[in-house]
This record gives sequence, structure tokens and C-alpha cells, in this order.
Amino acid sequence: MTTGTTTTDAKLTWLLEGLLERTPGARHALVLSRDGLKLCRTPELSVDQADQLAAIAAGIQSLSHGASAEFGDGSGGVRSAMAEFYGGILFIVEAGEGAHLAVIAAEDADAGLVGHTMSELVEQLGEHLRAEPRAADGPRAPHAS
Repeated sequence: MTTGTTTTDAKLTWLLEGLLERTPGARHALVLSRDGLKLCRTPELSVDQADQLAAIAAGIQSLSHGASAEFGDGSGGVRSAMAEFYGGILFIVEAGEGAHLAVIAAEDADAGLVGHTMSELVEQLGEHLRAEPRAADGPRAPHAS
């Protein structure tokens, strides 16, 4: 890992921790790539939990994009996704090109405040969160013409 990457990871972690401190009820935060790789997480989230949350959040975002394309205005865009479950709420927003921000909050957290704080963080992060999709391993099949 290069020094630049380490510095960026430390800064992202610091920003995620700040989000938790400013948002009552927020418990965990994670930045992930569109294809479900964790990019940065708050320390309270174990590596295994972060991997699982990244996969879940990427799946929800993918399904939300499908719903938007089929039933939305045709742009295929998703502003946010939310899943309420017993014991908590999962919030997901796009966070730069190819990246998403996921936050787990307590069941009684103020959804408006959580969403607002997440939007503020996404604005802060700006271009720092460009996540390229994974390259496919092995040879590619030729496209049929």
C-alpha cells in the first residue's frame, strides 16, 4: 500500500468517524465500490462485517437502480435507499463516481438527520471517492455482432 493510499484511507476513516459523532443513533459507516468492495470503514465494524455490509449495500443499490430504470423517470438514477429491520436502519447513498456510503443506525434514529449528515459528508468527499469497477479476470469472450 502506498503512502498516498494510506493517507487517503486515514482521512476517509476520520471523516466517517466524524459522521458517527455528529449523528445520534448512527453506529457504523462504510464506503464501498459499486460492485461491493469495501473501501473504508469505521473501526467498530469488523472486517467480516464490513465485507458483508458492502455486499448487502451493493445488492440493494443494484436492485434500486433496476426499480428506477423500470418505474422511475427513465434516468435510472437512485438518490438513496433505506432498509428498516428489527434493531436498526440501513441507509445507502451514492458517494462519488462508482462509490456508495452506507450507514447503519439505531431503529429510533432520526432518518432525516442521518440522510442530511450523509449528504454533507458526500459533498465533503467529492472527487476523493472515485471507485473503478473491478477488471474481469481471464480472457473475455468476443461479442457477437
